[in-house]
Amino acid sequence: MAPARRRGLADEVADRIREAIFSGAYAPGAQLREVELSGTLDVSRGPVREALRLLEREGLVHCAWHRGTTVTTLSPEDVAELDSLRGALEELAVRQVIAHASDEDLAAVEKTAGLMERATDEHEMVRLDIAFHDAVFAAAGHLRLQDAWEAIRCQVHLFLLTRITHSTEGYITRIPEEHRELVAVLRARDTDTALRLFATHRRLAVDVVAGTTTPK
Repeated sequence: MAPARRRGLADEVADRIREAIFSGAYAPGAQLREVELSGTLDVSRGPVREALRLLEREGLVHCAWHRGTTVTTLSPEDVAELDSLRGALEELAVRQVIAHASDEDLAAVEKTAGLMERATDEHEMVRLDIAFHDAVFAAAGHLRLQDAWEAIRCQVHLFLLTRITHSTEGYITRIPEEHRELVAVLRARDTDTALRLFATHRRLAVDVVAGTTTPK
């Protein structure tokens, strides 16, 4: 076996770049240049290069020899695949939550929804949207399901960032209400209604990205 190496610096660099993407500093399609990043982060190019490989495995960036590294731009095919996989995972999560979640688990989900009321901008709302779904998957009590969510979590975050680049009209005011409704059906342990509302919640975002509807 090859000798073990410490990879803490590359992980930290990846965290910084990921945060910059999620904060909107680097939009989908933006170029990520190793020289500029190493200068900004005050590290050598080696950790930056390794960090970009980590982010590529997460689906957040795309590396190509003729174009360098760019923040991933999701194609219609990417969106369709991501939505179908997320839907399958979320359906199982909802069923698990309704069947097995404790009152404390549901309180944690409700707490994340409540934080949305105080969001001041779209990027913060996206973070809270992801945090809400983190809480739902945690409440499902299914470790392998949670691991599967973690595998696509960053791409879902990128998808929601893509959604707000298409339209922010009504976003800050409407998203908290949507999530209050999701909490209510989980607390009511109404499986059919919960599955329908979670599917509608996903579809609204996909339709905005696809340009087939405009949020009110």
